[in-house]
Amino acid sequence: MTDSIVSAADVARLIDHTLLKPEATPADVDALIAEAVDLGTYSVCVSPSMLPVTIPTGADLKVAVVAGFPSGKHTSAVKAAEAKEAVAQGADEVDMVIDIGAAKAGLFDTVEADIRAVRDAIPKPVVLKVIIESAALTDDEIVAVSQAAVDADADFVKTSTGFHPAGGATEHAVALMAKTVAGKLGVKASGGVRTLDDARRMIAAGATRLGVSGSRALLGDDTRASTGSSSY
Repeated sequence: MTDSIVSAADVARLIDHTLLKPEATPADVDALIAEAVDLGTYSVCVSPSMLPVTIPTGADLKVAVVAGFPSGKHTSAVKAAEAKEAVAQGADEVDMVIDIGAAKAGLFDTVEADIRAVRDAIPKPVVLKVIIESAALTDDEIVAVSQAAVDADADFVKTSTGFHPAGGATEHAVALMAKTVAGKLGVKASGGVRTLDDARRMIAAGATRLGVSGSRALLGDDTRASTGSSSY
């Protein structure tokens, strides 16, 4: 890793600035967007019921939403419909949750079909990220579901919802996912990425995107000079 790769400003450009709490209000989402613009993050990630959102004119900020969140136990048709509606309401990216139970049962064809249903509903260039809940899976299961995401033409595999009691992202899981997708897909580390050092470790392990709710705390004052922020 070089210093340029892990500067706070460069880390910011890998962050999906996230607000998925059930009690989130429209005012909370407006504040999230303002903070994302201020920090220079890549996107905001919100619940689909919060769409549409207003991005300030000229802001270089994508909008991501979740589908089948957080359990993944929705039917494929429901996930696909949720994703399609979100894109119609302005989402650029969709983070879908697989059926973790199907993965635990070794039904990897079912997992692939689930992902494919959503992919078919939201064709490229919409970005599809696949949340695999890596902390709840064995290494072999992580490999198999990551391969299913490749085979179903997704764009990213993502570690975690951040809501599962098993935990969030680990360097080991990120590295295993990155090795499996072999550059064909991006890897998003999400869940428990709270400090700049956490972010740097995940990037070193192979993460190409980060899911972070506490982005300002993670980035700290280091982004001020790089982003031109004046609101700290």
